[in-house]
Amino acid sequence: MTGTMSDPSIRPHVLMMSEITVDGKLTLKRGASSKILMKHMAHETEILLHKTRAECDAIMVGSTTIAIDNSFLTVRLVPGKSPLRVIPSSMAEIPLDANVLGPDAPTVIAVSERAPGMRVEALRAKGADVVVCGTERVDLPALMKILREDYGVKKMMIEGGPTLNWHMLKHGLVDEIRLIHLPFIVGGEDTPSLVGGMHIDSEDEMIRLTLLRHYLCGDNLVTEYAVCYGE
Repeated sequence: MTGTMSDPSIRPHVLMMSEITVDGKLTLKRGASSKILMKHMAHETEILLHKTRAECDAIMVGSTTIAIDNSFLTVRLVPGKSPLRVIPSSMAEIPLDANVLGPDAPTVIAVSERAPGMRVEALRAKGADVVVCGTERVDLPALMKILREDYGVKKMMIEGGPTLNWHMLKHGLVDEIRLIHLPFIVGGEDTPSLVGGMHIDSEDEMIRLTLLRHYLCGDNLVTEYAVCYGE
């Protein structure tokens, strides 16, 4: 794992938040929308999700999540301002009719230098800020620095899929994890789980967590953890 960027003046404080099944899955199967499972959350946990969004300066998801879920990523069930929407997409592959390109909240699309110029300009024409950071793929540590320095993002939440979650953890960019546990088992060898990425070779490579609190929200168990890098 690469070194962490723990200084809060360098990057935002990052909370990863997700619903997961008892067997750690995010969806029913690969390519299925997470909204299918989310509709089974208790109303109280839906409110918790939107309250958390309202408490953050930014919210990040990956481009695959946008393609599958087409989420708005806005605050709806509680009073509060919708956060800045941040979408890493190395090749600027965001559908031009995506809901995150609507007027509900500002959006930053992070791309690499390889992103085709026509796609970049089309996203800018839709009103998104397009930030180039990274040569071959989006440089997430550099993006975190840009969000902190140029956009004033002090606290950000991730509602990502397994790929984004893995890369953020691998770079030491996640401070807390909040999980909404759904009382289902869905199975499936290739069903997306909370974190993807490469297999690890030894227990020394495990990312360690400290349980901070656990509680019922409606009839859903919620667990909250601190991420302990290098311990």
